[in-house]
Formats: sequence, structure tokens, C-alpha cells
Amino acid sequence: MNLVFRPATPADYSEVRRITREAYLHAGHFTADHPYMSVLANVEHRAEHAEVWVAETSGAVVAAVTLTFAGQPYSEIAIENELEFRMLAVDLAVQGSGVGRTVVRRIIEHAQSLPAISAISITSATFMERAHGLYESLGIQRVPARDWYVPGENVLLWVFRLELSMVELVETVPDKSGG
Repeated sequence: MNLVFRPATPADYSEVRRITREAYLHAGHFTADHPYMSVLANVEHRAEHAEVWVAETSGAVVAAVTLTFAGQPYSEIAIENELEFRMLAVDLAVQGSGVGRTVVRRIIEHAQSLPAISAISITSATFMERAHGLYESLGIQRVPARDWYVPGENVLLWVFRLELSMVELVETVPDKSGG
């Protein structure tokens, strides 16, 4: 798949907002009036305090993700030397085509290009099974000791992590996820 992975520009923000909102609603993760939906929709704030990246093919944005580092406002779990990715969303029109897998691989490649980064991490709600399968198929492993609860809510979030030194080993494992 010919996918360009690049930092988002302000011209991309409306598409990032649409894709993220639709992906989370369609998956049934949240209702339209859930407070987290306004966090997802505020792409401008994310771009000011983290890195918003997009994937495009044939000039159309088809996925978006937020990248952040330890100590930054959008970081939930990153520790020193980790790149944390959050809010990964794929346009409904291309879900199931491998775009999500390609984006995660591009995140890994980007992290490898950063000299101070030795791992990537992500938090995922326990009910996001499709995402878990994708992460695990790429060698990103659960780290139960770092799991945490959303403050003020009874929502358990799982932490996944990939040591970048393990990437070459992981790439030799056959893809069994179908995506």
C-alpha cells in the first residue's frame, strides 16, 4: 500500500476530526455525548501540545494518530525514551484494508529514527479487542504492571509496549491477523 505518513498541517485538522470521531463512534467505544469525544475532536489543542500525524493515499487523509513523549501534556504513560501513540483512527471507508497496520509500522519506523527513543507504548481500553490483536501481531506486548484506571471512572486501561531492539525479530513472525 502506497501510504504517506507525515505530520498533519492545519489544513488536515477537519479530516482528522472527522476520521477520529467516526472511527470511535462506529466501533462503539463511546457515545457522541461522552466527554472524551470532545478531547478527540479538539485536534487544534492536540497539535499544540503533541504531534498529530496523518496517513494519506492518493492525496486523501485516511488515518490519524497522536504522538507524544514522557512529560508532555498528552502523554498518559510514556516513560523516558518512549514514544507514546494515542488516538489512532482509520477512516471507515478503508478500515480492514491494512491501513491501521501500516500506520503502526510507520510509527515504529519513525520511533527508530529518533535517537533518544528505544520503545513505543500505547494505552488501550480493555474492550478494544481489534486494536489488541493488531498490536500483538506486530510484537507490541501487554505490560500489565503498567495498566491503569481512568481517574474518577472504573475503566481499566491496558498498556502495550514494543522495545525497538526487538523489531527485527518481530518482522520475521508471520502475519496471522488477516489485516
